[in-house]
Amino acid sequence: MNDSLECSVPSLMRPVLEKSYKVMKKRASLSNIPLPQSAASFFTGHSTRMEIVESCENINRLNLFLKSKRDEVDAGVPGRFLHAVIGQDVPDVGSVASAIMYAYYLNETLGNDQFCTVPVINTKRAEFNSHAELKWLLDSSQIDQSSLIFIDEIDLSYYDLFGSLKLVLLNGSKLPSKQEALKESVIEIFNSKKAESVYPWVEKVTVGQECSSCTLIAETFAMTSPPILALQGFSRLLLAGILLDTGNLSSPDSTTKDKYMATLLLNGAGRFGCSGLYQILRYKLYDVSDLRVAEILGKDFKKWTRVGKQENVGSRMVSRVGMSSVGISVEQLLAHGDASTREIKHFQQMEKLRLLVIVSGYYDEQKNFKREILVSTESVEVMKKLLLFFNSNASQLPLKALHQQGLGDEMRAFEIDKVTSRKTIERLLEEFGGTSTNTNHHYVPSRPKQHHQHEWQ
Repeated sequence: MNDSLECSVPSLMRPVLEKSYKVMKKRASLSNIPLPQSAASFFTGHSTRMEIVESCENINRLNLFLKSKRDEVDAGVPGRFLHAVIGQDVPDVGSVASAIMYAYYLNETLGNDQFCTVPVINTKRAEFNSHAELKWLLDSSQIDQSSLIFIDEIDLSYYDLFGSLKLVLLNGSKLPSKQEALKESVIEIFNSKKAESVYPWVEKVTVGQECSSCTLIAETFAMTSPPILALQGFSRLLLAGILLDTGNLSSPDSTTKDKYMATLLLNGAGRFGCSGLYQILRYKLYDVSDLRVAEILGKDFKKWTRVGKQENVGSRMVSRVGMSSVGISVEQLLAHGDASTREIKHFQQMEKLRLLVIVSGYYDEQKNFKREILVSTESVEVMKKLLLFFNSNASQLPLKALHQQGLGDEMRAFEIDKVTSRKTIERLLEEFGGTSTNTNHHYVPSRPKQHHQHEWQ
């Protein structure tokens, strides 16, 4: 048990596909996650020390692929094209799993020695580390995270400059705005939501038909190498993406194809079952126990920018409003560290925000959903204007003051007296920030998941 315990069958009885299992010390405890009951849990118990992990040759091959490609990129990919598989700049489970698995598929099937095919995770490694659900998924699937290549670890513009970049775009019809300059290097689009490509020179376009990108990739493997989908590591990666993309197959956007492929990938759920795996991922998604305040605020952050003219001076004025969504109460956020209020102010200053609104949504001990907001302004004058704005919109956003110590004059906390959606709060913030006829949506590169910026001229 110090190393591993492997089980195999005699040579005459060996199947084509052989599985081995290791008994290992658990790296992460799941005892605090309310998992659904299952027969596997009843028979194996909830040991906090040991777990049985399936190991297979194909996961080892995948890790060797990732390691060898990382080494080639570190060496500069001499004499070959960099064939990069990249998704949108949203580091969610579906995007990361899609990039890894589709790059591996292309590497195994293309047979082109001129291409160095690599998955590029379209976020910074430091931002990735704040996503507990991704780290747990890759760890439980036995993927070597140190071999992954993140967008801040590779200069794609360098390869584009010398004409040696070939891009495969996942989950969209066009590149994110910060990578739009690389558009002429796109040679394939996978899981586009539009039949007509924004880049007319791209000949190979796979239209997604509204299903999860992991569903399409699983279908691709099913048609070319179905035994791979029976292996737990491979199937868990793809199944996790499908479950989160479709709300455990219960979302109105969930398709018949999603449900069919999730059934084929059922082994990936292991002893947790589909609902248990989904529950773990959802819990990890909102788990902020190991994060700093700035990382909590950056997990789900949006920013609006209004550019206008000052009335007195006539020079152009930039007004920025930001909104962070968190899954804990305002009281828990403020108690997260000894200097929580200073960290909130520092985050606001780093993002150059006139107003930062932290929207809290959580369930109390009686399982009642609560919505609270914490507002932080750059000055007392802005706070006065904001409070007047809230009073004039009290019918849409009825607020009740929450008394928290040490907030100062530029910070206030409120409980929302009725169930109010984040979209309603967003709309009011847009109204407070200003209205315009020209709105451009793009993701801000300095923050992770759901980090959007809107500009008004």
